[in-house]
Amino acid sequence: MKPLPKVVLAVYLLILLWLVLFKFSSDFSSVLLDHQMRSLNLVPFAGSSWGLSEMISNVVVFVPFGLLLSVNFKRITVWRKLIYIFIFSVIVEALQFILAIGVTDITDVITNTLGGFLGLMLYTLGAKCVDKEKQDWFLVVAGVILLTILILLRFLVFKVRY
Repeated sequence: MKPLPKVVLAVYLLILLWLVLFKFSSDFSSVLLDHQMRSLNLVPFAGSSWGLSEMISNVVVFVPFGLLLSVNFKRITVWRKLIYIFIFSVIVEALQFILAIGVTDITDVITNTLGGFLGLMLYTLGAKCVDKEKQDWFLVVAGVILLTILILLRFLVFKVRY
């Protein structure tokens, strides 16, 4: 199972980028060319375009990031992993601004980082109750199943419009 956790993390990050940047659209050129919108909000929790439901969604979709970082990088401190989550979120928000394909919002950076932090804490708490190897195995298998279901649902059930 050595390479599998890294593969799951990589696939998760690609899907996360696809979600945040392209909203699961498979027509990348249309998103990049036809949906030009550049907006920047640097005031936390003010002027958010979606409100509470988007903030909760941001937290939820970043929880696996913290979990999978913990599975893959045991020797790195929790705080360093949190910095990686924060940097990833800032990069994604900056890409939205640079590519003019969404709203760049500091609230998103905060809620994304909070979600990743919750994942890191869940992993730490779980490790106190369950053997780490069993926990890692469970998280990787659950990740594979959930990512597979998500991809199947996207292409077989949900029609995505940007």
